[in-house]
Amino acid sequence: MSHRITPRQRTWAGLLCAAALLVWMLSAWSRDSAYARALRDENPRAEVAEAAGIDALPHDKYGELVRQGYRIFTDTPRHARRYSGNALSCTNCHLDAGRRADAAPMWAAWGMYPAYLGKNDRVNTFEERIQQCFRFSLNGFSPPVDGHEVRALVAYAQWLARGRPVGVELPGRGFPTVPRTGADPNPLSGKTLYAQRCAPCHGESGAGRGDAASGHQAPALWGMDSFNKGAGFNRVDLLAGFLKANMPLDNPTLSDQEALDLAAWITLQERWPDPRKGLLSGLLSR
Repeated sequence: MSHRITPRQRTWAGLLCAAALLVWMLSAWSRDSAYARALRDENPRAEVAEAAGIDALPHDKYGELVRQGYRIFTDTPRHARRYSGNALSCTNCHLDAGRRADAAPMWAAWGMYPAYLGKNDRVNTFEERIQQCFRFSLNGFSPPVDGHEVRALVAYAQWLARGRPVGVELPGRGFPTVPRTGADPNPLSGKTLYAQRCAPCHGESGAGRGDAASGHQAPALWGMDSFNKGAGFNRVDLLAGFLKANMPLDNPTLSDQEALDLAAWITLQERWPDPRKGLLSGLLSR
């Protein structure tokens, strides 16, 4: 015998979901991760060491725009605050200020746009790709295509790509693909691996760790201060490729299966919904 859901039942279900979200938000705010506190510290921390050669740029409008792009890239919550919605910076995904191979380096990305992206099923400019990063990875708002923040980031990426061929798929672009292992990703194994090898830097709750004095930051991997469900890193295959190539930081030692297991565990954790789906649908979807 089938049962039809009445409008009153749908209303109550929506209210219960909203209440659950509110409880989770209040709980996350009360915990307030050390990483986020470090970014909001009253005492300004030392600037991140400048990328090699950036200090040699001329002090003209172009040089200043590139420097501003570098500052936004390495400390997004401070230098692009009006569009940033979490505690992450661009360099948390694009490592070494966008210069490291196999960590989506800017020198390999800039010359490949315009490009088709399945995410929105159309050809995107580099500026539009930056907008998506703000909306999904930074859980914020898309800045105007011709806004200062976008122009600065484009200038910085173009400066990193100087001397590189345009329209050529350069080695090290994007993230590597983890090959099939013959076993499905196992989030329970990933949970154990996380506690052993990731929690010392990123925290047991995945909220990240930060040091305002030194500027050292291990980003939040889930929760209020991390990327939302619409971000590329919420895909097991993409995140596994990043983990395999780059983690632990400066000493990547994960096997293919370990990278897949860790990615499966991380993507199961709570985070902000995909903004394209609306609040209720986004909360209920994975």
